[in-house]
Amino acid sequence: MLCKNCNKDLNPDTNFCGLCGAKVIRNRLTIKNLFEHFSETFLNYDNKLLQTFITLFTKPEVVIESYIQGTRKKHVDVISYFAIALTLSGFQMFISNKFFPELMNVDFLAQKGAEDFQRNNMNFVQEYQSFVYMLIVPGYALISKIVFFDYKKYNYTEHLVANMYITTHLAICSSILVFLALFFGINFGIISLISIPAQILCTAYYFKRLFSLSFKIMVLKTLFFSLILTVLLIVFSFFTAITMYYNGTLDQIKEAQKAAIAISKQVQ
Repeated sequence: MLCKNCNKDLNPDTNFCGLCGAKVIRNRLTIKNLFEHFSETFLNYDNKLLQTFITLFTKPEVVIESYIQGTRKKHVDVISYFAIALTLSGFQMFISNKFFPELMNVDFLAQKGAEDFQRNNMNFVQEYQSFVYMLIVPGYALISKIVFFDYKKYNYTEHLVANMYITTHLAICSSILVFLALFFGINFGIISLISIPAQILCTAYYFKRLFSLSFKIMVLKTLFFSLILTVLLIVFSFFTAITMYYNGTLDQIKEAQKAAIAISKQVQ
């Protein structure tokens, strides 16, 4: 008998290949053994995905530092975890837009007349969320490297790994939270507003664990991180406003706002 993965000669009674470690499959594929494989891979308490997910809640420094130090077997590696988050986020967006479109309407968060601009921004983020995540993580890594300039524990690449694990874990938690919220009829915009401070607190907790920070230092570092991020957002908003001015988007928003005000006056 040959291994179906590496073609090594195997003893007929063996269950695993001694060369590549693959499990020997003797039975034809059925719904039953397909479900058993799914349960063994994703629902078993001992599997790496579930262990990684749980440990990133309880001891995030164990997962992150293990990967940085070269231990790659105990937990899901950062790239695979990132890919899982993107897949889950994409699935969540598909289900949300397909079956809960009314709960995905966040017009109440926009100024009158700017609803179309808000929808376009949301559609852009949903369509290019993978690209957005890939831009956000290196930015966060750079900010955390600056914030922890007085800690020589990690270089930039290691900050990148830490932030990728953190951002990925929060994205997975966010997708699960959105699924639950939509099931109970809660608007996506409300969940987004709630999740922002929650993500800030979680990120502060992760870095507290990574760098063994006191509560006081954690608060100061969080404020420093938030300050840098706010400055970058202001700069980004400034350049966005200039772009909107030159391509006529600002004029369109102003006209839409005037029209909305005029309609509201007529109704009154």
